[in-house]
Amino acid sequence: MPHALLESATDPFALFAAWLDEAGRCEPNDPNAMTVATASPAGKPSARILLLKGFDARGFVFYTNLASRKGTELAANPAAALLFHWKTLQRQVRIEGGVAAVDPAEADAYFASRPRLSRLGAWASDQSRPLAQRETFEQRLAEAEARYPGEQVPRPPHWSGYRLAPEWFEFWQDRAYRLHDRITFAPEGAGWRRGRLYP
Repeated sequence: MPHALLESATDPFALFAAWLDEAGRCEPNDPNAMTVATASPAGKPSARILLLKGFDARGFVFYTNLASRKGTELAANPAAALLFHWKTLQRQVRIEGGVAAVDPAEADAYFASRPRLSRLGAWASDQSRPLAQRETFEQRLAEAEARYPGEQVPRPPHWSGYRLAPEWFEFWQDRAYRLHDRITFAPEGAGWRRGRLYP
């Protein structure tokens, strides 16, 4: 029973793993999709959908162009919020915390696992910058293909990953008449302090 699992949970990472596993069986597309919200040093927020590429007790990992808007915002203000919404399961998970770059070897390993065209696209794209016409990007992609004709495509210096170390979790479960369950976790000593919010 979903509510029983939520009520008995004491470890937010274990609960998240169980919910993500269930989403993987129920959601038709990208159960690892999440909204990533960042803010400028002045506090102006921005948000976009990314894919979670891994998580463990250290935190939640995603990858991007470091010169993109989110990359420049995280460089200046290294904090973010994640939101997972699984519509089929009527659940949400919100996670907030500080963000740090992943180890270069970890970024290299993930980059090497991507499809070749995705790796070439990382070289061709000035992510988040204005693009006058699609043909310009396609020409840059063709140039990258010519520069790296084989399977070996190195990771660009402007492309890497971030790990968000959670400082707060909220697990939201739908209930009838909008009388939802909202369970929170915050660090406390070596473990987590569990709480509850009004719907």
